Amino acid sequence: MSGCGGDAGGSLAAMATHTIRVHGDPVLRQPTAPVTDIDGALARLVEDMIETMYAAPGVGLAANQVGVQKRLFVWDIGDGPSVAINPYVSDHAGEWVYDEGCLSVPGLFWPITRPKQVHLTALDLDGNELSIEADEMLARVFLHETDHLDGTLLLERLDAEQRKEAKRTLRDRALHLDAR
Repeated sequence: MSGCGGDAGGSLAAMATHTIRVHGDPVLRQPTAPVTDIDGALARLVEDMIETMYAAPGVGLAANQVGVQKRLFVWDIGDGPSVAINPYVSDHAGEWVYDEGCLSVPGLFWPITRPKQVHLTALDLDGNELSIEADEMLARVFLHETDHLDGTLLLERLDAEQRKEAKRTLRDRALHLDAR
């Protein structure tokens, strides 16, 4: 999802440490593997992902969006950065339509209907269980990022006509870039 994030005002701390994979990269279509070890290497990955998310700027980033096939994501919708390791979303309720974007499909947004409320269960970096009741934007971030971890792109949430138009736009962009 694209939107709020940190200050990318040119400081070294705000520099992206990973390249965000974009539509067409096969890593985005592959379900991720559960995290088995919460250690220093994972903590460094999380810090790098948070910096990358802020630099984009975005409100969430899944590990496979930076080419790492681990089941975790980071997010910040304005309350400070957090991580969800081996997340599971349940207890969907209600419905909410919102113009949703994706860092892996940059600059494009569509009205997407998702549940308004969800429950997230995951681990934090200390191995403690998280149990979060989320609604509206936070619920959307949790659903969007777990879709990534399951190998599902935002484009798959579009109706047939929207998906066709989105793919045409992405193809035109790719051809324009190749013509340079």
